[in-house]
Amino acid sequence: MLSWLLYFSRSYFWTPEQISDADLENFELQIDSLRKLKLQELEEKPEIYPFNPNYITDYKGYTLGMSPEEIDKLLRFREKNEWINSAEDFQKVTGVSDSLLAVLSPYFKFPEWVTKREQKPSAKKANLEQAPVSDLNKASFQELMAVSDISEELAKRILSYRKRLGGFLEDNQLYDVYGLSSAQVRALKTHFTVLTKPDIEKLNVNTANASDLATIPYITFEIARDIIDYRTLHEGVSNLDDLLKIDGITAYKLDRIKLYLSTNQN
Repeated sequence: MLSWLLYFSRSYFWTPEQISDADLENFELQIDSLRKLKLQELEEKPEIYPFNPNYITDYKGYTLGMSPEEIDKLLRFREKNEWINSAEDFQKVTGVSDSLLAVLSPYFKFPEWVTKREQKPSAKKANLEQAPVSDLNKASFQELMAVSDISEELAKRILSYRKRLGGFLEDNQLYDVYGLSSAQVRALKTHFTVLTKPDIEKLNVNTANASDLATIPYITFEIARDIIDYRTLHEGVSNLDDLLKIDGITAYKLDRIKLYLSTNQN
């Protein structure tokens, strides 16, 4: 390409009488070569197919033109079980430029429940926004659906999880519903709160067997056996915070576990 530019710069000042047929032929060959190089470049550029940006891997992000920092921000965000539901969310999380977002966003493919959201709130939703806070443990399917950004599928998951628990003991248990983002939980909490708690008797961590312990959220049967081994080794559990010493129990999980466990029978 450089040789052609030098050739062209020299020939630019030639008079028509100075340009021979051989010069013209050589010029046309140079043009053809440049065209072929451009076509080859376009063919080698990877074709982009529709994809869900929530599942971008390191390699996928690289082929899309994202920087390592942008990819890392996305992966760290997803590790928190947070979800991207729009092109705006994607840019906010990753920090990609407007130009790259304009290239990628037409290929974003989100779940059906995301793409079918209503563009404008219905009258029912508008009424709910002005309604007083209701009991989360008595909320119906229709009432949950009336909250902005809560799809039919998410409303079903909330009711299913509530049934599994026997009722929510606190509002923050909504964060444990699969697929609910922090923003969606905050939206729900503006309309609902736990007003009537289920009558649940806390298990005594010092006497419960492994099967009973495993019925508590975030306690698997393996963790239940580790709890029994720990209390045997230490002659009981005097403080539930001691359970943080057991592999698999984090501070986040312990907050939920404390809702169902006690260190005595009272």
